[in-house]
Amino acid sequence: MTFIVRTVSRTADGRVIIRPTLVDKETIGIGRDATNDIHLADLAVEPFHAAFTRLPGGRVLAQTVGGLGFAVDGRSTKRAEIDANRGAELRFGGHLLTLAMEDGVATISVERTDALSDATGEKDERTVFSLAGLLPGKRLGAWTFLILILAACLAWPVYSWATWHDVKTRPVGFHADKMWSSGPLSQAHRALENNCQSCHEKAFVSVEDNKCVACHIGIHDHADPKRQINAMAPPNFGKRVQNGFKSVFGVPTGQRCVDCHTEHQGAGPMPATAQAFCTDCHATLKSRVTDTKLADVSDFGTAHPQFRPAIVTDSSGAAPIFRRVSLDASPIQSNGLKFPHGTHLSATNGVARMAQTMKSEQGWDNALACKDCHKPTSDGVRFQPVEMERDCQMCHSLAFDRIGGTVRTLRHGQPAQVVADLRAYFRSTGPVRPISLGGVERRRPGNYAASQTSGNYASGLRNYGGGADAAISAVFTKGGACYDCHVVDRTGDANSAGWRVRPVVQPTRFLQKGWFNHEAHKTDKCETCHKAATSETNSPIMLPGITTCRECHGGESSRADVPSSCAMCHSYHIDASAPWRAKRDVSRAKGQGRFVVPAGYLKGAVR
Repeated sequence: MTFIVRTVSRTADGRVIIRPTLVDKETIGIGRDATNDIHLADLAVEPFHAAFTRLPGGRVLAQTVGGLGFAVDGRSTKRAEIDANRGAELRFGGHLLTLAMEDGVATISVERTDALSDATGEKDERTVFSLAGLLPGKRLGAWTFLILILAACLAWPVYSWATWHDVKTRPVGFHADKMWSSGPLSQAHRALENNCQSCHEKAFVSVEDNKCVACHIGIHDHADPKRQINAMAPPNFGKRVQNGFKSVFGVPTGQRCVDCHTEHQGAGPMPATAQAFCTDCHATLKSRVTDTKLADVSDFGTAHPQFRPAIVTDSSGAAPIFRRVSLDASPIQSNGLKFPHGTHLSATNGVARMAQTMKSEQGWDNALACKDCHKPTSDGVRFQPVEMERDCQMCHSLAFDRIGGTVRTLRHGQPAQVVADLRAYFRSTGPVRPISLGGVERRRPGNYAASQTSGNYASGLRNYGGGADAAISAVFTKGGACYDCHVVDRTGDANSAGWRVRPVVQPTRFLQKGWFNHEAHKTDKCETCHKAATSETNSPIMLPGITTCRECHGGESSRADVPSSCAMCHSYHIDASAPWRAKRDVSRAKGQGRFVVPAGYLKGAVR
């Protein structure tokens, strides 16, 4: 061990900090370069200024390396042999090096005692290499940037608006007042990106409802405006404060289009309506609108009434009668059709055996399944109405005659035509000719069997025309082709021999106030929600109750698998189309009605 280098520094309060370093070399370097054993960050010191070499007898040789001298005990020199036992002080620029001998080891204390050097003067070391002196002052810079910001973000946008606000459609390109936009328009209003005046009629004036309905013609109110005002809950403290600020800045209060349809939220679809927008009124609606038929609802997971589907309760009249009934009442419907789901879905009865016989032809399994009769719509949201010719006739044939290779069938849905065809059949044809009837040759005496066959056939020919009434009655009564599937009344006209087959009304949308998307639930089996396999009659409504839905769905802020706000199933401007959120989630066909009612059968009202 040859040298101990102690670097001495002082804190702001004068406390001394010494950091010793052991250097096991015979010669150590001193200079501004960081590779020196004694590094002096001083411009007055050369990068490799001097070197200390240990000599015998406790002496140390200090000599310059770069040619620039140093001071030893106040005298300038370029080379000096120093007795470390006696000690010495050496100065390199603004640093003082004290050489001494401790326990046979030469120690060098390094301390900065003066301003850095004559080259740096009184300047702080950090400013030596700074460009601060070359830039304008902070105050001047601040004012300059303020003026630039005002010019770019205020004057330029105002100028752009003033020069273009009378133009109906701006040319494509950048316009400075776009800098004031809070975000891009939604996908629905993307075409208005360069036509700010279409909504913002006046600068610094919020968009008003009349600008929305100018384009969205036909949008109806959610309810009677007067009743709607009464339905609104009084604003709470936060809402009152918010309304106060709106009044100060001239922003209209109350229910407005923009309360729900918020724009400038991004280039995608508009965000769904928050649950609070609905529950502000509907959570305590009955307390303010006492004659309403709507139940209070504040959250799907915790405070939502049971579903009330619209079902056909009477189809015997000129128009069917629909009525909304809670599923808690186990409602039954009367839609004019007799169809036991359980019988058709059985895996062991005659229907199953028929399915097995025809499975190669129809693509069925060993038993019928829901998909064999119920065909989804093109968008998968609902199901097409069941059709006799497509979904039933492969099993329930209406054939009654064969002429050559042509099969004659009863006309489905046309009772009068069925009657006419049966009468024509019995007029134009006779009974089947027995094989044993023989020809026109003369019968031999004693052949009683041939005589009896001939007599029966002749009797059949005489009475065949009168069999039409019996055949017609058989078709429309128990065991007949019509009776087994349809409700048949004895209230028909003369054309149908007094029989009337009730039209079949197939509800394709039971939940008229809400919305359900089968496409979004196609990963589940039908039996998960619809207990069709155990239904032996056509009457029960096999819709799942709210408890089933809550197995996956909860309120907007719940921890359910599918947090669901009101907008997922309901629409503010309710019509036959999907709610806003459902429209966003799936692409669906437009114009689908809620019920399929046969032509000529007046559509009934929902009560």
